[in-house]
Amino acid sequence: MTDQPWKTDKWFSSPWNYHPEVTADFNIPAEVKVHDVTLRDGEQQAGVELTANEKVRLAEALSDAGIHRIEAGLPAVSPADEEAVRRIVDAGFDSEIYAFSRCMVPDVELAIDCGVSGVVMEIPSSHHLIEKAYQWPPERAIEASIETTKLAHDAGLKVSFFPIDATRAGMVELLDDLDQVATEGHVDTVGLVDTFGVTSPHAIRFFSRQVGARLDRPLETHFHMDFGMGVANTALAVAEGASVIQTTVNGLGERAGNAPMEETVLALLTMYGIDMGIKTEHFFDIAKMVAEMTGVQQPSNRPVTGEQLFDVESGIIATWFKNVGDENLTEAFPYRPELVGQKFPEVVMGKGSGLDSVAMWLDRNDVTDATTPELEEILREVKARSLETKSLLDNEEFMTIASKVIPDKVN
Repeated sequence: MTDQPWKTDKWFSSPWNYHPEVTADFNIPAEVKVHDVTLRDGEQQAGVELTANEKVRLAEALSDAGIHRIEAGLPAVSPADEEAVRRIVDAGFDSEIYAFSRCMVPDVELAIDCGVSGVVMEIPSSHHLIEKAYQWPPERAIEASIETTKLAHDAGLKVSFFPIDATRAGMVELLDDLDQVATEGHVDTVGLVDTFGVTSPHAIRFFSRQVGARLDRPLETHFHMDFGMGVANTALAVAEGASVIQTTVNGLGERAGNAPMEETVLALLTMYGIDMGIKTEHFFDIAKMVAEMTGVQQPSNRPVTGEQLFDVESGIIATWFKNVGDENLTEAFPYRPELVGQKFPEVVMGKGSGLDSVAMWLDRNDVTDATTPELEEILREVKARSLETKSLLDNEEFMTIASKVIPDKVN
């Protein structure tokens, strides 16, 4: 880590992130990996349906970006899901391929037959959910977990145990049940699963410590975004020792979705100094691919991959942009756009524009001798037009205004 990890040639975060009082009790693992769940949990978002061909394409893109583990799907869902898992395994991507499985013997046997190297094994963990939603006695969930985790392990699969609704379970019952499964069955890693996204960042730190101390197993995060806490919770769990983060492209997933890969990876890199070896410059293209595949479009100002994220309308920011230039770009932006595969910043023209914006647009059109009063008049017309149309101006609209104000200076 550099002397000033908050300020590099690619980003400029905050020195407060690295103050000794902030980092003193961090327990960040030497290696943190990304486990992508887009092909399984991402597809659980209502209305999202991916073909086997699309899943293979996305898996290839994720592997090319350096994603360590890909959850290829739950083979038992349908023949198409099974086909996708088998094809992704057979493709020989660099990423480690996992399947998802319920703690049911046929599910596990199918995952084994698909040739994956690991399996994420889910079971309800909160007794109230077991009894009310599944209508089982709690003992059934524990017994099924023990039987199937041993089966997967004996077949040579790595077992990531996934206790559904763990954060709403009774604290004592959860830790006791997890300990029993890990002792009598087999658990290589255990998921910190906030199924409904209901746990605060402060609580996640305590939750992570308690589970880690009781089980003495590597921890994986799986946090939903129902209250927008998934990214923060993932970061805090990593600071408490979690070594695998489960994320989805574009934050897809059940209800409000999962912790989005793009924001989470970038936050860990720039605010915590955790370089996972991910090729973040692939993020924009992957996000666009997934949006096209799923039909779920991103907000234009979405963090990291929004298509207008680096557009500048505000007059004061346009002045900053002009003054800092390319060399000092991170004085005006938190990170350089190419870090995530974005286009170079662009000054756009609208109601929020300023005199420097007008001057830059005129210069772009080879008009360099407009006076300040002329710039002010053009700006007044621009603001009126933008408000009238409730949109930005394109170059043709802008030059039409400029031609009216300074006809003798516009060719």
